Amino acid sequence: MTSVAAGEERALTSVAAGDRYQGEEPQDLPRLWHVTLSVSGDEAPLKEVRRALEQLAHDHPFLLTSRYANDHAEIRYWEEARDLHDAAAVALRLWGEHRQTAGLPPWEIVGLEVIDRQTYHQRIAEGYGPPPASPVGAHPF
Repeated sequence: MTSVAAGEERALTSVAAGDRYQGEEPQDLPRLWHVTLSVSGDEAPLKEVRRALEQLAHDHPFLLTSRYANDHAEIRYWEEARDLHDAAAVALRLWGEHRQTAGLPPWEIVGLEVIDRQTYHQRIAEGYGPPPASPVGAHPF
């Protein structure tokens, strides 16, 4: 191990997505990630927003719940992925890839949270996480 004298700068290193430190056990098994995707944009009729979110949930039954207004929406679901990078990449493509087929409004992604299952359940137990998604479906804010 190299020591750094007082006043000297220490070089930072980075680890590419999916890389592991030497000696770390490989974790190729998929894990569950709780995803919250927030989108917003110009106002759209509430009925059209609801219908589009219901179509998205029909096309992709992994969606747990969505909340919506005429200018924003939040989608929450569980994603099975190898790591956070994979789960986030899928989430960031979700809205754009399904905008045409589900008739989603042309809104942009304004927020993304991806947390592992343990963190999700820890937050719920401590009382500061989002309530469990029930009832499932699309609901107004």
